Amino acid sequence: MTREAWLEFCQSLEGAQTDCPFRLDERTTVARHSRSRKWFGILMEKEGASFINLKCEPVEAAFLRGGFEGIQPAWHMNKDHWITVLLDSDVPDALIRSLTLGSYRLTAPVMRGPARREPGAG
Repeated sequence: MTREAWLEFCQSLEGAQTDCPFRLDERTTVARHSRSRKWFGILMEKEGASFINLKCEPVEAAFLRGGFEGIQPAWHMNKDHWITVLLDSDVPDALIRSLTLGSYRLTAPVMRGPARREPGAG
């Protein structure tokens, strides 16, 4: 998957936006929920390789790291809850989209509404 394809996919998600928050780094791009500003992915480069960090359930993250060379413990993030996915690797585009969507869901803002009462209470 290319950088551009990943960014386009992120921008297609409802309520998502991408931006470059670091003044001295125009290549690092954050994908976030527009209302809460919470990140669900970050696109970076290191030594010429593009990669993304995505939030992931710890058990799934461990399984994925064992199955793909292109999925590693997250760079500069919590290694239990985040993974690094190398874009130009053995990870299929469909899986990258699925992992991105999973991260998007895991970081979605919690919707709070009026207190709900249990049926038959009070």
